Amino acid sequence: MRRLAEERTAPVPSPWMTLSGRYGRAVARACDMGIALAVLVAAQYYGAEYDLLLGGLMALCLLARRPFPGTVLAAVLTLSVVQFALHGLPELPLASAPASYDVAVLFAMMSVIHHSRTPWMPYLAGGVVLLASAAGTVETAAPGIEPSVDLESLLILWGLTLTVWLTAFALHTRRLYAESQAARAWHVEREQEQRVRLAAARERAEIARELHDVVAHSLAVMILQADGAESVLRKSPDMAQSALKTIAATGRDAIDDMHRVVRVLREGNPDSADSGPARRLVTLDEIKVVAERARAAGLTVDVSVEVGEGRLSPAEEMTAFRIVQECLTNVLRHAGAGAGVDIRLHEEQGTLLIGVVDDGAGTLAGRGIGGRSGGNGLVGMRERAELAGGSFEAGPRLGSGWHVRASIPTRTK
Repeated sequence: MRRLAEERTAPVPSPWMTLSGRYGRAVARACDMGIALAVLVAAQYYGAEYDLLLGGLMALCLLARRPFPGTVLAAVLTLSVVQFALHGLPELPLASAPASYDVAVLFAMMSVIHHSRTPWMPYLAGGVVLLASAAGTVETAAPGIEPSVDLESLLILWGLTLTVWLTAFALHTRRLYAESQAARAWHVEREQEQRVRLAAARERAEIARELHDVVAHSLAVMILQADGAESVLRKSPDMAQSALKTIAATGRDAIDDMHRVVRVLREGNPDSADSGPARRLVTLDEIKVVAERARAAGLTVDVSVEVGEGRLSPAEEMTAFRIVQECLTNVLRHAGAGAGVDIRLHEEQGTLLIGVVDDGAGTLAGRGIGGRSGGNGLVGMRERAELAGGSFEAGPRLGSGWHVRASIPTRTK
């Protein structure tokens, strides 16, 4: 099989960026429990009546931060508002504020940035936490006195919030990049597999055409020649000898072509230096050879080739020869001995026109040659013409016989 000329690859992200499956879920759950435990432990260091309760509720909310990041952030901020409200009671503060377990707000904000699929949610979460931090630094000394802002605490809280936000946003961007690279690598792999399958299908179609051309034509000629040799063996030994020579020559050519096809199957490149004998070059001159063999098999063949020397490439000559060869094979198989065939090849305005017409040996199209409408031979001829950038047409003639017309764009050398 031929190697593909170009391979596209995509970088695969690091495994730690794309944890998935049971292992990834276990690691994520362990991280969530560790964060919640850290918040709960931090709340135990404060002696106010509701510190442990508020810290425990915040820790409990953080356990659901991955599936419901927005809801968890709203719940933790609500608990923080309650915390500051209890801290601001004039008689006896029932909660400490600010406290180290308020780090739960930052963890909740990170969850929104990292796990939310809405593009504007990270910015909204950052803005809300900054406003909440600013509100937490407002101090009221006594009734009737305007509240003041603890600027030092505000700068510390905002600096910490912005640092956490930027870190989480960078990790979020990196995760999205890793996911996009993994998806790209998957698509490239699927595309590469599809290209390999298409290349293999093209190879199989090409080999099938070659096998059909070699086997069908050669066997048709050899069978008709053998039948003719048998019928005249005693009456005309010379004619029988000529038929046997034709059978031998046809068989040798068929064996050479079969060897080439087998080399393609085994080695994948028929033109490599170590693939054995060079490929037999097929030209338009071969049309006269197969026409002569068809005459020896009992057909009346008239050939006209009006193409300037050097006007066709080897591939174009091969395509034209195979089409004519398949036409003669079909006449031998379906019309039999006694049929007349007219073959015309000529170049017109940069296009090679091929026309093959037979009279069907006088058999009406609807009676004797209807089976020729869908065989492998017609499919192969159509594929060859279309691969060369041309067109193909075949069908029964009015009355008896069959016609084939093909056009192939020429490339002047």
